[in-house]
Amino acid sequence: MSRHEDPDWPLRFALAGDPRKLDGSARKNTRGKHVIEQFRHLRNIGQFENVTAGAQLPLAKLNLIYAENGRGKTTLASLLRSLQTNDAVMVVERQRLGTQDPAQIVILAAGVAHVFQQGRWSAPLSQLAIFDDVFVAQNVCSGIEIGAQHRQNLHELILGAQGVALNSALQSHVDRIEAHNQELRAKGDAIPPAIRGVLSVDAFSALELLPGLPELISDAERRLAAARAGHEIQNGLEFEAVSLPSFDVAAISALLRQGLPELEQAAAAHVQSHLAKLGRGGESWIADGISRIGPASQGHDQEICPFCEQGLVASPVIDHYRAFFSEAYALLRQALAAQREGINAAHAGEIPAAFERNVRILEERRQFWRQFIRLPGLQLDTAAIARAWRAARDAVLQLLARKQGAPLDPLVLPPDVTLALETYERERQAFNASVEATMGANPQIALAKEQAAAANVDALAADLARLKAIDARHSQEISLLCEVYLTEKSAKAVTEGQRDQARQALDQYRQNVFPAYEASINAHLIRFNAGFRLGAVSPVNNRAGSSANYNVVINNIPVGLGANAGAPSFRNTLSAGDRNTLALAFFFSALESDPGIANKIVIIDDPMTSLDEHRSLATIQELNRLVDRVGQVIILSHSKAFLCQLSDASDRHSPVAIRIARDGQGSTLAPWDIRQDSITVHDKRHEVISAYLRANNPAQEREVATAIRPILEAFLRVAYPAHFPPGTMLGGFIGRCRTDLGGPNEILTQADINELDDLRVFGNRFHHDSNPAWQVEIINDQELVRFSQRTLAFTRRP
Repeated sequence: MSRHEDPDWPLRFALAGDPRKLDGSARKNTRGKHVIEQFRHLRNIGQFENVTAGAQLPLAKLNLIYAENGRGKTTLASLLRSLQTNDAVMVVERQRLGTQDPAQIVILAAGVAHVFQQGRWSAPLSQLAIFDDVFVAQNVCSGIEIGAQHRQNLHELILGAQGVALNSALQSHVDRIEAHNQELRAKGDAIPPAIRGVLSVDAFSALELLPGLPELISDAERRLAAARAGHEIQNGLEFEAVSLPSFDVAAISALLRQGLPELEQAAAAHVQSHLAKLGRGGESWIADGISRIGPASQGHDQEICPFCEQGLVASPVIDHYRAFFSEAYALLRQALAAQREGINAAHAGEIPAAFERNVRILEERRQFWRQFIRLPGLQLDTAAIARAWRAARDAVLQLLARKQGAPLDPLVLPPDVTLALETYERERQAFNASVEATMGANPQIALAKEQAAAANVDALAADLARLKAIDARHSQEISLLCEVYLTEKSAKAVTEGQRDQARQALDQYRQNVFPAYEASINAHLIRFNAGFRLGAVSPVNNRAGSSANYNVVINNIPVGLGANAGAPSFRNTLSAGDRNTLALAFFFSALESDPGIANKIVIIDDPMTSLDEHRSLATIQELNRLVDRVGQVIILSHSKAFLCQLSDASDRHSPVAIRIARDGQGSTLAPWDIRQDSITVHDKRHEVISAYLRANNPAQEREVATAIRPILEAFLRVAYPAHFPPGTMLGGFIGRCRTDLGGPNEILTQADINELDDLRVFGNRFHHDSNPAWQVEIINDQELVRFSQRTLAFTRRP
């Protein structure tokens, strides 16, 4: 394959120029360890179509590269910045227009070939430090505006490598905290807002479980209900006593057992046998008859029977009847009747209905107050109570009735009656105990009325909502979500602690670095003849990352960076030259604070852009100082005059001069004879006259004659600047010299005035403004030689 068929042959040619370059062995034409030695190959990038001439242009410690606008100077700076940052985009976006072939670059540095092909660099060159429009736009301003990114980049520029490492550690913690925040937002959103209510996720998750929470919620609900029902509360009635009557079982039992112990056994048996024969009610019938036996009366000498009016003296049982139905008998019957009446009065009639009514009232009040206070349970089965009550009452009444039918027959409580009475007694005691417990809530009712009168409904509602939130927080499902959130929050707290430690380390470092950087910047601004200084150069911490802030101090008045309408600020107080001077000061100060400055390869693209002429000398002096401190300096500029001045001031560094020259439709690298371009017009005129005097070349006669007057004017402008400013004519200057002759402000002596006037008259013969025929004016060689010698002698005078 021929080289015309192989698009990569220039790259292989560049790499093969010195194979030792690839393995970092012996180097050719180098001045230091950390330098760029050659631009060996530039292809298909910007204006550079295929440049291999750089292989014959070895670089030195100081290198001056001149280019006209549009030749490729900025492209060269961009590919070097790409090499520094290993950012291929800076090269790819400058792909040469009109070609499909990719960019290829070979730069030899410190014995290593840095190759760009297939869209990437073989290895970056990190020790490059580049000042160009990108540096200004990143670290100082974009146009006339200063943004947050400028301040953040300036912060890193001030910090240097060590500080950047500290700041990177801090920023990594800040980034992790932001990741925690994103996780917290996601995990917090998983907790339903409807459950949290007015509480934040943090406040909700921090709620602690309270003992007896269900009871606390119930109490809070009742207090809130009471507060909302204040009028009803004040009119609510307390509980009143409701009770069930008891049976005096002992009295009943004793009454049933009672008989007539004084009655003889035989008599009692005889009477009872007779009564049995009488049948049901016989005893009562006889008892009533005994009370009707009449006393002896007229016609009767003895008591008579109330039924048959016969005498009773001969009756064998009358005495037994009298004993049987004695006063004790009557009292017994009365006791039985009274007992029955008492039981009916206490347990029958309207009593059960009244009980039912009181129980209903009690339950209604319980239903009302249970909304507002805590009430004990009420054991209330009115049906069971009624059954037991009725069973006990009826059993006792029947037993008493039986006793009344045979008062003298002792009775005992049968088991079924005893069981009925015991059942009723249990129901009665249980009911009465419940009622008594319910009445124990009356003090709570009084307190509820008092609290309702002074209650704050909103506060009570908030208390209840908080208790319900606690209950919801500790439910199984929500508790799991909260624990996940709190775990993430704890992890964030740990990272925040690490961030605080990193910030403390960074702050301690910045306490020394920022004041020193401010002093360094202002020292450079003074040397650059800037009319302003910087003040309050300080770091600023914020969520987006650390940044730097400062004031521009003009006439001892600080001017802020912000653009407030109608107020002085960075954008309206600094000229373009001031902004570029400030950027240079930033750059130089950052370099000086870099501990690796001795190994830096410094690239400066157009340092004189927008700078005033009075700052050029200061810039040249600063650049010369810089060359002594770094490994290498490469300066690119559109200004020949600036580069020539820099070359003149840097003879001891033996600078290499290169120009980016036009090559067909593109550009190439070529040697530049900077000394030739450094000769001024004034120097050339002197050289023309001197060469004529040495060689007497007739072809130069008119050029020599034309040069005499400008040489005199240039000399006077330097020798007498106060009296011969730009635009002054020789005739006018001579007239002023004659006016001041002999006075305290004498400029020239009479002899000098005469000599200068003679030279003026001769020189005017060869200029269009004083001789319309100057181009055909006859020149005499001897006269020209004489006036040329006199001109050089006059301009060499002290």
